[in-house]
Amino acid sequence: MLRVSVSIGDVERAAERIAAYVRRTPVLEVAPGLFLKLEGTQHSGSFKARGGFNRALMAGELPEAGLIAASGGNHGLAVAHVARTLGVRAEIFVPTVSSPVKVAGLRALGAEVTQIGAVYAEAYEASAKRAGETGALDIHAYDQAEVVAGQGTVGLETLEQTGGVDTVLVAVGGGGLIAGIVAALDGRARVVAVEPELIPTLNRALEAGRPVKVGVSGVGADALGASQIGAISYDLTSAAGVRSVLVSDEAIVDARLDLWRSYRVVAEHAGAAALAALRSGAYVPAPGERVAVIVCGANTDPADLV
Repeated sequence: MLRVSVSIGDVERAAERIAAYVRRTPVLEVAPGLFLKLEGTQHSGSFKARGGFNRALMAGELPEAGLIAASGGNHGLAVAHVARTLGVRAEIFVPTVSSPVKVAGLRALGAEVTQIGAVYAEAYEASAKRAGETGALDIHAYDQAEVVAGQGTVGLETLEQTGGVDTVLVAVGGGGLIAGIVAALDGRARVVAVEPELIPTLNRALEAGRPVKVGVSGVGADALGASQIGAISYDLTSAAGVRSVLVSDEAIVDARLDLWRSYRVVAEHAGAAALAALRSGAYVPAPGERVAVIVCGANTDPADLV
């Protein structure tokens, strides 16, 4: 039984609501039937702006304290962008593992930044306490229905731009993106979760039959660093029979470099994780299978893309 249900209708309404605020990001066909959905070209450098805008716009009049969020970096950048666009303040809590590039970006967007805790869960605890004190609107990184519906608009666009695919590969941290895409596709394509071996949040949850805590480490920790899959994501993905495949840090690093060298696509490690499943053989398409890969973020230091 779903605790919180997000439907295709919720995603379609989100698409209408946020259309004036987000970019329709491009799709690149890199081989016959293989598509890259380039969410790194979205405002603030990842898909996260979609859910952030949907949550804020659905709230109506925003509080004087503005918006507050905890984030590994990308969600915070999105919320800071949303706040600046809507003319309110933003307060962002990030763990110490967050990339200096992302922290600098948060400050450049005018957000008040607090670095606290070793992992996302500790930063979230601090942000939730602060939200209770100030009355700011909390925009959760992945476990709010409005956020999930906003992220699902990636799935709607992907189907439209490709003319339809058989499979969508999606990197998973807390699970907001994959949950939204599952809701948006509504059975029209299979969805495969791709996770780092060192942060298998959904994989372990599906094995256990419930969300469980996992360790957080490796190259994807700043963006895929949730220690437990969100309840909404677990409910939607388990009900849809989503399969999770795991990829090594080495495969993620290789995929990130390949995106740059082969296609001149800049991606952070988390953004390259879904492609790593194809390049490493963790996911092998059937002959003629049409596959879309969500390249979900580009907030990275490009200096090592050589």
